[in-house]
Amino acid sequence: MQLYNMGKVENKLKVLQELGVDSGGISIMASKMELFWIYIKELRTPAVNILKQDALSIGAELAVPSGVIICQKEYFDCILIGTRKHIEQLARKELAQPFGLKEVAHRLKELLKQKKYPPRVMGVVNLNNDSFYPKSRFDSQSAIDAIAEMIEQGADIIDVGAVSSRPNAPIVSKQEEMSRVAPLCDAIFASKLYKKAIFSIDSYTPEVVEYALSRGFGIINDITGATQDEIISLALKYKAKLCIMHMQGTPQTMQKNPQYDNVVLEVNDFFEKQIAKCKSMGLTRDDIILDVGIGFGKTLEHNLALLINLRQFTHFGCEILVGASRKSMIDMIIPTPIEERLPGSLALHLKALSEGASIIRVHDVAAHTQAMAIWQRLH
Repeated sequence: MQLYNMGKVENKLKVLQELGVDSGGISIMASKMELFWIYIKELRTPAVNILKQDALSIGAELAVPSGVIICQKEYFDCILIGTRKHIEQLARKELAQPFGLKEVAHRLKELLKQKKYPPRVMGVVNLNNDSFYPKSRFDSQSAIDAIAEMIEQGADIIDVGAVSSRPNAPIVSKQEEMSRVAPLCDAIFASKLYKKAIFSIDSYTPEVVEYALSRGFGIINDITGATQDEIISLALKYKAKLCIMHMQGTPQTMQKNPQYDNVVLEVNDFFEKQIAKCKSMGLTRDDIILDVGIGFGKTLEHNLALLINLRQFTHFGCEILVGASRKSMIDMIIPTPIEERLPGSLALHLKALSEGASIIRVHDVAAHTQAMAIWQRLH
């Protein structure tokens, strides 16, 4: 007899199938193999005590502060720890409980809805001369060659932008933005490159967005997070996907002392509000991509918290995009010039994929395509 401690099992169904488990028992066992750590903020003290007892009664756990038992405060934060099976049981059980636990039950059910999407690489093409990474800058002609190379290297999506969104970037007129974007859009349309990859327009200027969509583009990458009704309407009109990014402030102000009480919950609340707005105008969750906005109004600790807790956002049922390529957070962890930040970019993006992202926005397509292929075999 021999035994070994298995590593983290990502594809639970496959492992059980290969073992030869009866088909009827596979889904039951798989639900017991997935562990959740669910942070609950500001739950009423009586509800905390009830939830604690209910969790313990089924073999789960609720981590609580020491003052809960004597009702030291009216509200407490807590962490629910359990398998998928435990969370399913509690979601049913708490529906009959008072003190706000019915709402907790509904939220738990939402958290269990984790739709999986195949991972994809999005290559970056900048048509401005002031983006933070010089090698991502192109004019219309060199951009066509770069796009062809990215597609050959395995890019599924090409993100085209003409205005820098780095901290303190200068404001560009819509006329100037259009003059940079239109020639490349025309070239992509004329050469039918849009049939070889999906093209994304990185803009929140309605006139520019519509021009790109009319030339075969299929995604709107909106760093302002669907705050303009006209952008949502364009996504509907052209049947395009809309990427909603979170940003605190504007590119000109976002890094001036960004602050959050809880960055994960506040970004979650933003997505909830914007998704509801988009749905009210006709989009579905399948039409929406979410981007937590790494580096957009966040400190290093905020960025790390979002990446570590990225799975929180999968309950929306939307694709999740992460763009950490060569960003300054790498330099904050280990001082590194932009030209040498590929290893850090790969580490951040592979972590993002492991935590539920399905699109990674990158400057180095070939390296990320290779890394993703290896990552997929390991999962």
